[in-house]
Amino acid sequence: MTPVKRIFDLLTYTEENFPMDVALAVKRNGKWETFSTADFRKNVDAVSLGLLAMGFEKGDKIATVSNNRPEWNFMDFGMAQIGCVHVGIYPTISEDEYRHILTHSDSRILVVSDKEMFDRLHHFVDDIDKLKAIYTFDEVKGAANWREITEQAKGKESSLLPLLGKRRDEVKPEDLLTLIYTSGTTGLSKGVMLSHKNVVSNVLMTQQIVTALGEGDRALSFLPLCHVLERTGNYVWQSLGISIYYAENIDTIVENMKEIKANAFITVPRVFEKIYDKIILKGRGLSGVKKSIFFWAVKIGDRYDPNPANRTIVYNLKLALARKLVLSKWREALGGSLKSIVSGGAALQPRLSRIFWAADIPVQEGYGLTETSPVVAGNMSYFPNIRFGWVGVVPEEIEVKIAGDGEILVRGDNVMEGYYKDPERTREVLDADGWLHTGDIGELDKDRFLRITDRKKEIFKLSGGKYVAPQMIENTLKESMFIEQLMVIGENRRFTAALIVPDFDYLHAWCHIHNVTFRDNKDLVRKQKVIDRYQEEIDKYNLRLGHVEQIKVFRLVCDSWSTETGELSPTLKLKRRVIKEKYNLFIDEIYAPGEAK
Repeated sequence: MTPVKRIFDLLTYTEENFPMDVALAVKRNGKWETFSTADFRKNVDAVSLGLLAMGFEKGDKIATVSNNRPEWNFMDFGMAQIGCVHVGIYPTISEDEYRHILTHSDSRILVVSDKEMFDRLHHFVDDIDKLKAIYTFDEVKGAANWREITEQAKGKESSLLPLLGKRRDEVKPEDLLTLIYTSGTTGLSKGVMLSHKNVVSNVLMTQQIVTALGEGDRALSFLPLCHVLERTGNYVWQSLGISIYYAENIDTIVENMKEIKANAFITVPRVFEKIYDKIILKGRGLSGVKKSIFFWAVKIGDRYDPNPANRTIVYNLKLALARKLVLSKWREALGGSLKSIVSGGAALQPRLSRIFWAADIPVQEGYGLTETSPVVAGNMSYFPNIRFGWVGVVPEEIEVKIAGDGEILVRGDNVMEGYYKDPERTREVLDADGWLHTGDIGELDKDRFLRITDRKKEIFKLSGGKYVAPQMIENTLKESMFIEQLMVIGENRRFTAALIVPDFDYLHAWCHIHNVTFRDNKDLVRKQKVIDRYQEEIDKYNLRLGHVEQIKVFRLVCDSWSTETGELSPTLKLKRRVIKEKYNLFIDEIYAPGEAK
């Protein structure tokens, strides 16, 4: 049996252990297109041979900007087994970021998904010295297609096949697999260098976390494959003999989940928030007994505890009835077959974990960074290895300790080689003993359970000298159905305040019920009745916060925050500097002399 030491060994491993009729699938133009394990191998080797024919050497960089699709895997493995380095780039970043990454990474060619990305990026070929060509996965008029890479080897196979074998053997676990550029909430992003050993160690370790899954299961993939969590997750699924289906687009996720009866997917907390909000909004549209039963079931779910010993016989009877009448429909709406949902990228509200587990939808929150390939800890799918509000158990393969200031430090084979061309910033986070300084504040208990409390750089001090951890406050207030996003402010100021983006779908429904008329969202957030209702929400959640943490003043903003408009990073984290600059007049108004304290 082939040991998995380099990422492309996964393909050989699956060929030997569980060759599949459907290894990869994608829905295009309303129809599922499938690729067997044999198809996977054929396409990967064709890419490798084509790149060899084009003269690519070990260490050369190749960039991709693409939606999730089987072809991404063909390029990924095809590069890896000849020692080339994959630079996966988000499709939603700015032109300045594209220019920076393509230049800084020394990418030789760029492969993009479709006409939209080609039209946006093809001019970079002339602008960037080392970038020589752009290819597309889709057929695009006037553009070179990725199949032209594989065609370079036609007629040369006899001479190239021995070279492919030689180059494959020359790739070592310590060699660079990929450059992943971090989202950069401030300034331009850094290129995280991950070796084969980094990622493979994480894949093998993560198998211990997703123990509910196995050969023959089906996973739906929709987070960008350039995101290290989705990418490593795809590798994990492949290592377990799981068929991977790529969603048609972001709007068809639930529909695709039902079609394939998905057993697993990876997501970020915002997706859970949106699913929950839609369910609750639908419940509010009910009337009479149906509405009462719906919200009774939600209350039962809100009290769910994963420890069976903490659930009374009476509670279990109520939970069984709540599932039968209401909560089972939530599971059916997501295909009815889910075994493992991994949530990462940000903190998941414990309230959401409880209600989804009560609905028999197993949500496994985890923690990691791009710099750790990414998983550092994860909740499993069974008690006692699950706790709501914690990011899970740290596997024995990884060392974690808490520094004197509360910062989480990580050491292990999963920790990056460093930042590309940036030894100074590498030294800032990787110390001489190999500990990665994560920048996250947390605690680790005797059972190796890890909890994150905030980001070290985001904790600020009020002018009175008291410290405030904004992420904890934000996560608490986002439990409100009225709030989609918010940012806590107050650094060097007299008190803690917040900028709040309403959940406009929910707010519009509330306005309809309460006869609040408005022209548009700009007019809506100025309505005194609306402001008063938000004050009620703030007052309610302030009771759960310490005095200095409580929101003394807030402002509602009429804009939604997104990656496209610049307030969120590609991994949906707040770009605090950008938001502060955008709303500097609001902030000045909040802290004007005489404002509340």
